[in-house]
Amino acid sequence: MSATPDILCIGSFLWDIIGRAPVHMHAGSDVPGRITRLPGGVAMNIAMTLARFGLRPAVLSTIGRDAEGAELITTCERLGLDCEYLYRSDDLPTDRYMAVEGANGLIAAIADAHSLEAVGDKILRPLADGRLGSVAAPWRGPIALDGNLTEALLSEIATSPLFAAADLRVAPASPGKAERLLPLISHPRVTLYVNLEEAGLLCQTSFASAPQAAEGLLARGARRVLVTDGGKVAADGAPEGIIEGCPAAVMVTRVTGAGDTFMAAHMVAETRGAARADALAAALQAAARYVSGEGAT
Repeated sequence: MSATPDILCIGSFLWDIIGRAPVHMHAGSDVPGRITRLPGGVAMNIAMTLARFGLRPAVLSTIGRDAEGAELITTCERLGLDCEYLYRSDDLPTDRYMAVEGANGLIAAIADAHSLEAVGDKILRPLADGRLGSVAAPWRGPIALDGNLTEALLSEIATSPLFAAADLRVAPASPGKAERLLPLISHPRVTLYVNLEEAGLLCQTSFASAPQAAEGLLARGARRVLVTDGGKVAADGAPEGIIEGCPAAVMVTRVTGAGDTFMAAHMVAETRGAARADALAAALQAAARYVSGEGAT
């Protein structure tokens, strides 16, 4: 692809291996179910959703020169993603994520994103060498950034002139990596997407609701935040106030990737000029459709 992409997605680009069972599970459960392998990772999930909504996303990440990597690129290009700017590693494998889900939600997950962490700022070269931008002429469009990057690299991004003009949309990869985003909380161009647990970790406290969490993050210096709480009320917090939205009640058939779908749908709505309340409603609707299994592959 040679045309300038609409949006950049920076972070994990890997295979999701998901085991799902239609029954409640707990530690030690051994039950029948289905195991699927799909393109995944926070940046990848966001990019795939953006492409489904008609945008042209490019992914900045790393992938191995192995058979799994070649297959992943072929699959993603077929889905409409621009893979031109990926960093290809000769000696590191393609990353993977494995999760087990039951009718009661996520049971356990392991993210093997060691290759992404190992290559560090090499994935950002297209933003500096003129292909997508430079220090003198930084990228001015939207960027979706995920917390699978190392804390050191996220800290570097927080002060880098390469990101000085971008509309930065940032999400943790998981609650376990939420605190990596601390250097970006007060960035003047960051919109933060977190769930209730992640909001609490960033503020070193616990919150009873998404609106309360949004208020806490704003008080900590965040410019704008979107906080979700599963099937409960979600919130959009900004200097002009906090608004709320309620997700539709649906039968939950999958959970991995729901937050990424919410973030991508919200970005699409705002890119198209939607007001805050309308963008929040569109994102909640897209996430509800996703967890219900609508459009599953």
